[in-house]
Amino acid sequence: MGPGLPEGAETVRKDTEKPSFFVRLATVIVDKRKLIFFLYACALLFCLFSRNWVSVCNDITEYLPDSTETRQGLTLMEEEFTTFGTARVMVSHVTRGIAEDLAEQIGEIEGVSSASLGDSIGAEEDGEAETPEDIASYFKGADALISVTFAGEEDDESALAAMEAIRELLAPYDFYIDSSVGDSQADSLADEMGIILAVAAVIIVLVLLLTSRSYAEIPVLLLTFIAAALLNLGTNFIFGEISFVSNSVTVVLQLALAIDYAIIMLHRFLEEREHAGDREACIAAVSAAIPSISASSLTTISGLAAMMFMQFQIGFDMGIVLIKSILFSMLSVFTLMPGLLMLFSKAMERTRHRSFIPRIDRWGGFVLKLRHVGVPLFIVALVGGFFLSNRCPYVYGYTQIETARQNESQVAEQRVSDTFGTQNVIALLVPRGDYDSEKALLERLEACDQVDYAMGLSNIEVMDGHTLTDALTPRQFSEMTDLDYELVCLLYTAYAAEEEAYGRIVGGLDDYAVPLMDMFFFAYDKAEGGYVDLDEGQQADLDDLYEQLDNARVQMLGENYTRMLINLNLPEEGAETFAFLQTIHREAERYYDADSVYLVGDSTSDYDLSVSFARDNIMISVLSVVFVIIVLLFTFQSVGLPILLILVIQGSIWINFSFPGMAQKPIFFLSYLIVTAIQMGANIDYAIVISSWYNELKAEMSRRDAIVQALNLSFPTVLTSGSILSSAGFLIAQITTEPAIVGIGECLCRGTLISMFLVMFILPQILFLGDGIVERTRFDLKVPEVARSAHGTVYVNGRVRGRISGVVDAQIQGVIYGDVSGMLETGAYQKEEEPAHETEDS
Repeated sequence: MGPGLPEGAETVRKDTEKPSFFVRLATVIVDKRKLIFFLYACALLFCLFSRNWVSVCNDITEYLPDSTETRQGLTLMEEEFTTFGTARVMVSHVTRGIAEDLAEQIGEIEGVSSASLGDSIGAEEDGEAETPEDIASYFKGADALISVTFAGEEDDESALAAMEAIRELLAPYDFYIDSSVGDSQADSLADEMGIILAVAAVIIVLVLLLTSRSYAEIPVLLLTFIAAALLNLGTNFIFGEISFVSNSVTVVLQLALAIDYAIIMLHRFLEEREHAGDREACIAAVSAAIPSISASSLTTISGLAAMMFMQFQIGFDMGIVLIKSILFSMLSVFTLMPGLLMLFSKAMERTRHRSFIPRIDRWGGFVLKLRHVGVPLFIVALVGGFFLSNRCPYVYGYTQIETARQNESQVAEQRVSDTFGTQNVIALLVPRGDYDSEKALLERLEACDQVDYAMGLSNIEVMDGHTLTDALTPRQFSEMTDLDYELVCLLYTAYAAEEEAYGRIVGGLDDYAVPLMDMFFFAYDKAEGGYVDLDEGQQADLDDLYEQLDNARVQMLGENYTRMLINLNLPEEGAETFAFLQTIHREAERYYDADSVYLVGDSTSDYDLSVSFARDNIMISVLSVVFVIIVLLFTFQSVGLPILLILVIQGSIWINFSFPGMAQKPIFFLSYLIVTAIQMGANIDYAIVISSWYNELKAEMSRRDAIVQALNLSFPTVLTSGSILSSAGFLIAQITTEPAIVGIGECLCRGTLISMFLVMFILPQILFLGDGIVERTRFDLKVPEVARSAHGTVYVNGRVRGRISGVVDAQIQGVIYGDVSGMLETGAYQKEEEPAHETEDS
């Protein structure tokens, strides 16, 4: 006899209708739960290892569109130049003599190319006496600034080892190191997110204890969350590389965004178990939850999908990772959670407790009384929020963003910058070969008030006042290098022959001028090849000079381009800075084609991000609203209701971002884009829950009572989901030190709290006052239904519309003694005797 049937109700049962697809699927999931447990165990074991396979990108500029100047310039620099790691080391409470000694010792460390007191770029000796301003640039009070250049790029093992050696050398001193060498953003974020997850887990448990009906529900929900999170982390490697933003916040946001699915499944199971056995209740809950949860998730997925259309590709990266996390959350709820419910069902029965969430009937009455005040105030707030949110001071770099906490590298950068000022260095790439144009351009740039210095091959002095690109005659080259004049003439002859300048050989070499750098490297190659004999002293001098010049060459001269470095005395971003970037372009275009000039640096990156933000902001705002409206249109089959719901959530977004607009507090542009998409996609669910209950209840009671009851029934869901999402945002804002992620947490926390208030206070008033609009804009989507008839003793498990000795429209589970004729939407009829008669109604 089947569980839940009265004694003697059935001896032999025979299906009169084939169960629906979802019922059959749910039956397989519940009955094969042990196999599913085994498959999950294998998958989770695999994910424990595979989650370490994903590569994390710490450079936000990697996600700039290929069409941007910064991305094109960075690609060129990666292909043609070597960029050695650098560091600004500030040592406090030392004398100038001690500082000079420390700089010398650092310079002798293996892996360090140079170390000197002063600026890391352009601190060349020119033989002139230092002015007090020169000294102040590297020594203030008892603080000394040592500029270090490493012999490798910032991620080279040699540079990392040298950095460790510098830290050991300076251990007895009070020091601060501002450098990207050895500064792993991903590692520090991973540590911070570990703390956030631990605290979030405690908060989630407390919230679930508050909203649960039995204590044994907690492990069911937690195991489902953990499995979904681990599956998502373990499959990120399929993307090859993800951003540090996606890698860090996805787990926390996944738990916050997808918690509704598990709670819906749990509550459905508990409701079904009131009048059925565990197995039948679980099958009914799963078969009903799969379509409803899938439909509910579409709004969240729609908001995240809007991010994927951003021109700034980090939106695509984060959107696809978060969408995958939502899908894995649903998969865990649909396949793993039913087995867990069966496993913990008896414990759930034994550990039942009273509900800790009070009824809020009085709140519902209070809300309706204020409807003629609340709605006008909301309209004012909506308009004000729109204008104030458009005054948000968006920033595109980190220099103006304050975080609640700072990590060690951020503290060091701040201390060095406060004492010796900030650096804003940009690289200018132009076609190589025209040294005269390069020199003229550098002179024009150095004449600008906004430029501290401009450095390139054409103005780097080597000795005797000569620069690397100065053209020298044999006599000048001989005097500068102390090489025998006859030997130099032979070198010039060989050089002319190699360049096929035979007229020079015939006409004489006295006035044949060759750029110093070109001739030096030619001479060095000949010496290395044994074509030129040098004594030990000459060879040593040649080797020392070669090392210096080769470092300059690999950094400044590429196969097709030459690189110049410009240090601006302007902030990293701002109207004046962005305008001066265009000035640099105009100066460079005096000598080079516009298509062949590239600027690369933090300022240019910020400028490109500001340009892409203008498009992405409109794109996300429009697409997220359009996608959600389409989902709501099919959900509610009304034109008016989706507009009212969108109005409330879009209003919460505008009000959310009016706070930084009023306070003129800088907000990172990426935080705005991501939170806008998440808030629209996730918080709309709160409005959907209330609206769904109201639509269903107003058919059975007055509109006033329906609103009050809808708020009562929705409050646990809104409270659970909203409190977890806002808590997750708060923890991210307070614990992480990454400026881009801090903004996401802060805005998400504030936005969720605003949404919770609006859907619990303003939305009921709007639904009540706008009910006429909603009803007048309804439309019907005709879905073919199947009319089924049966008589005798019939077991019903599903939703039935029709006549059973009267009219019925209810969720029925039990045995009917009599005739049945109605539309069976889910579930199946089963009768004891003869097969039921079927008819199909078109």
